[in-house]
Amino acid sequence: MYSYIKGQLAEIEEDKIVVETGGIGYNIYTTGQTFQYLPPVGEDVKVYTYLHLREDIMMLYGFLSKDELKVFKLLLGVNGIGPKGALAILSVMTTDDLRFAVLGDDAKAIAKAPGVGAKTAQRLILELKDKLKLEDAFEQKLSHVQAETTTNVNGVKNEAVQALVALGYSSSEALKAMNGIELTPDMEVEDLLKAALKNMAFL
Repeated sequence: MYSYIKGQLAEIEEDKIVVETGGIGYNIYTTGQTFQYLPPVGEDVKVYTYLHLREDIMMLYGFLSKDELKVFKLLLGVNGIGPKGALAILSVMTTDDLRFAVLGDDAKAIAKAPGVGAKTAQRLILELKDKLKLEDAFEQKLSHVQAETTTNVNGVKNEAVQALVALGYSSSEALKAMNGIELTPDMEVEDLLKAALKNMAFL
């Protein structure tokens, strides 16, 4: 029904924000991650929304990025996870962290979210493993790379991940270590490994 709502950030409450537009204030429930990047009250904000309808309730959920909204919807498709559980997961980890956890079979990281047990975390991994792509996690980092070199950069990145796993790190740790590394077309596997191992020291 609503793709997004753009207006003035009128209020910031414990678990929701109020966005005023056209003389109407919309209650929008959101995540702890989103709260960190909100503008000051009184400034304009654009929130990508999801309308959750039940027989007795109508609630809006919103996010500052399309990616977070996309992952939120995927989480809702997992058996046993409703809007509250999806928000809890995205409040304790970013969408990229969730991708790393799912692709690295790191159920413990997902189970840290309030109300999400080990069984639910395992089910989430099984149901989303084919729907969450590692490439999406690096999309922003690769945006400056020319399209014809993207495949090569991804190949180098995947080789580096495999090398870290061979060194004894878990898949989740290896993927997370790649986060924050600026990938360039001329980067070799050795260069990426050095940068990743340096990241490991701060994780």
